[in-house]
Amino acid sequence: MPSLHADPHSTCSNPPPMRALVADDDPASGFFLCDGLRQLGVRAELCTDGLSALQRARAEAYDLLLLDCRMPGAGALQVLARLQAEPHASSAASLAVATSAEVTPQDRQRLLAAGFGEILLKPCGLADLQRLLALVQPDRHDAQVLDDAAGLVSTGDAAIMRSLRTLLRDELVALEPELDRLGRDRAAFVERLHRLRSSCGFCGAASLSAQAALLERLLAGHDATPAALQRFRMALQATLRALDRPGTNLDRP
Repeated sequence: MPSLHADPHSTCSNPPPMRALVADDDPASGFFLCDGLRQLGVRAELCTDGLSALQRARAEAYDLLLLDCRMPGAGALQVLARLQAEPHASSAASLAVATSAEVTPQDRQRLLAAGFGEILLKPCGLADLQRLLALVQPDRHDAQVLDDAAGLVSTGDAAIMRSLRTLLRDELVALEPELDRLGRDRAAFVERLHRLRSSCGFCGAASLSAQAALLERLLAGHDATPAALQRFRMALQATLRALDRPGTNLDRP
């Protein structure tokens, strides 16, 4: 398995724009999602059915896949399942986000278990799209890696979330130097990522949770790509920076 210690500065200092594939058969939703992503500097492309989305994801490498749960031909679950079965597809390692106008708690659990990094409820705003970009490139969107509102929904109490964020920070400090060792033990790495996702959920650490979900899915099926491994490492480091930022633990009166 490739090392997690690839130099993040070894590529061009001005990386190319992110690429996103938006798959949605509703004209208004498709227009807004693509236009909003373009306003945020993303090269967004639209297709209006699941089979077309699958063909593009097979042939081209996107950083982000926005897949509507209900589309002609194949919905989000079907598209992602078929990509998972094709590890050499160009976008097999892309972060997938399911989009829907209505999501029950059971739906959300099923989508996350299937390997989606996040679920986007429509209609949405630019702030929601900005949050998705932080899931893909946490090193460029540090301010978005922690979501206080999501953490409070999970814990119900600010004091509890403060304590859990302290525990998460300790866990990440201990995890970072172990990444190379875990990278040589796929089963142990998958188990560690599974536990980490639970911790992230209670702390509102959406970016790290999404990257852990993606890496867990890739490791379960085949060796993760160096890019996926590096994105996880950057998400871990960005989360540590955010946890160390004053005010992060809601210590304001």
